[in-house]
Amino acid sequence: MLQRIVRDEGGTPVCCANLREARQQIEARCFDIVCLDNKLPDGSGFEFYTRISQRCPDGVIIMITGAPELSQAVELTRNGLFDYLTKPLNTDDFVACLNRARRRLARPTSSGQIEEMIGDSPALGDAMQLLRQAARHATATVLLLGETGTGKDLAARLLHRWTFAGRSPEPKYVPLNCPAVPAEMFEAELFGSEKGAYTGADKRRVGLVEAAQGGTLFLDEVTEIPLPLQAKLLRFLESREYRPLGSAVTGQFNGRVVAATNRSLQEEVQRGGFREDLMYRLDVTSIRIPPLRERLPDIPSLADFLLAQLCAKYGRRKPSLISADIEALCGYRFPGNVRELRNLLERSLLRTAEDAPRMSLDIGWLRHAPAVITAPPPLRVESQPSVASPSPRELSALEEQEYQLIHKTLREEGGAIRRSAARLGLTHQALLRRLQKWPELRGGLNSS
Repeated sequence: MLQRIVRDEGGTPVCCANLREARQQIEARCFDIVCLDNKLPDGSGFEFYTRISQRCPDGVIIMITGAPELSQAVELTRNGLFDYLTKPLNTDDFVACLNRARRRLARPTSSGQIEEMIGDSPALGDAMQLLRQAARHATATVLLLGETGTGKDLAARLLHRWTFAGRSPEPKYVPLNCPAVPAEMFEAELFGSEKGAYTGADKRRVGLVEAAQGGTLFLDEVTEIPLPLQAKLLRFLESREYRPLGSAVTGQFNGRVVAATNRSLQEEVQRGGFREDLMYRLDVTSIRIPPLRERLPDIPSLADFLLAQLCAKYGRRKPSLISADIEALCGYRFPGNVRELRNLLERSLLRTAEDAPRMSLDIGWLRHAPAVITAPPPLRVESQPSVASPSPRELSALEEQEYQLIHKTLREEGGAIRRSAARLGLTHQALLRRLQKWPELRGGLNSS
């Protein structure tokens, strides 16, 4: 049961039936999280705790026992035990414990960012569930959709980490910001080049595809790739073969390609700026990263997390955010999403005296910004006799938009629920929950 839960949460479980097997495993590699039972066939988990903590000093250790011994629990907690769970084990408690452990294990990137998405809102939860499902297939292409500043690069890094958890050494994560590469250099940047392949090529150049071999190649803002070069990317994605400029040798890519865009690929295709066949090749698994205005419950914990991060960056004590400040943050639309929230907190922190107990939030600027309730008008969708829209008094502005968007997508997909869920960035179960809330949307739909 625990192995299944760990897989569902994006982890890679290794199960040991006794201490002998566990010793072999921890001598071979370190683990991020260790779930340790107490009474084992060949010894005590409590006694084995010290060895694990020595071999995995940065890991999280969770003790599970059917015979709680308070004195031992207190002693281990003082020595760094992360959590202590008793049998019969509540699965919700175990999942919550894993989520806390994941936050503890959040690691800084080269830019100092933390590789974790903070929040427990349903919108973020749906996206994280899809990411964990995608992590099970190490070579499947993934398309990340979302507005600027929602954290698509962070989602790609999480997908990479969950996919290759436990690998030693961990395969490389290689990002490419597509708009930043000149068109004439794009092919050499992606596939590499041999010495003398073009003017100025005085040595062999390793392409990003080769550098990401066995790992993840992240193509950020993929819609910015010039149209003539999209054919080359399409051929690479279809065959997984690449040839450096000036070389007669063809290489085979064994890794994952993750692409991201803040635009609608369908609209780009209709506009003539993106190849339709490339759209289908990229959109194997699409995951929508929700904007911050759809994650209002996450704002308090996210703001607290970002503020702590900023205080560590500037070497300052952390001031508090009062409830009025949190309410102001939750009432703003944040068109720049998490990136804008971080910028606002950083600007406010630098305006706050270092010995001040509370943050001097730039609240005046927020007062002049559009509030959440001034959301765009609902999408206009032609009504059909079989589907009656609820009375406007029954839905909030955001619910009305969601209702109409689901209605429109289901109609365009001929009622296919799984395809509609994929287009909407929802799981199949998440869309079914919404159809249970609005049963009139199911009129005449098939159940595929």
